[in-house]
Amino acid sequence: MSPILFYGVPEGCSFGSIVALEWSGVPYRLCRVEMPEAVSGADYARINTVGETPSLLLEDGRTISESMAILHHIGARAIGNGLGFAQGSADFDRLNQMLAFLNTSFFKAFGPLWYAFEHPLAPEEKQALMAYGIAGVEKAHHTLERLLGGREWLLGKGPSLADAYFVGIARWNDFHKVVDRRQFPGLDRLYERMQQEAAVRFAHAIEHRLEAKSSGGFRGEVDLAEALGLLKQAA
Repeated sequence: MSPILFYGVPEGCSFGSIVALEWSGVPYRLCRVEMPEAVSGADYARINTVGETPSLLLEDGRTISESMAILHHIGARAIGNGLGFAQGSADFDRLNQMLAFLNTSFFKAFGPLWYAFEHPLAPEEKQALMAYGIAGVEKAHHTLERLLGGREWLLGKGPSLADAYFVGIARWNDFHKVVDRRQFPGLDRLYERMQQEAAVRFAHAIEHRLEAKSSGGFRGEVDLAEALGLLKQAA
């Protein structure tokens, strides 16, 4: 059995894990999880008790949740092709630091905007939440622009797991229309460069159920019922 990545739609942060899997070249399959319906259901709770995506079902029946854990697992499988780094090395520490910023400050900044979008609120409550979210997103972009430091890639040595995760979150700005990314020229160039990556085009096509051409180890999609059956067999 190839590993199965459970990815959330619409606009799930699991997008970055799909990109990373494509870059890694390791065999994998995908399972689509609709949000908020399926992700909060009893069936998916057998995969992820927290009710979030992404999750990664491994060959031995173990599951991994949380984007940082999944990305580091993918990186560990792809050290030979330069995508991952040995734990304890300077490159690993730099990657871990950048992923941690993206997972906390950059991801978290959009939280108020998603809450305002997904929940019925009084007009004044929504306005206050939106203002708070916009300020947070602007601050996170300013900080990440400084961290990029004029480099072409977040780690400076070519595409990395951090760039994969970045593009899955940065696209939320296109959805919420918060900041003009052109104010942040380095991030704008990085985002546009990532749109030309075959792995990113593949992930977009998968999400929108368009014809998707893999340049990696994609072995097809399974539905949730089939994935649960494989989980039972592996137990």
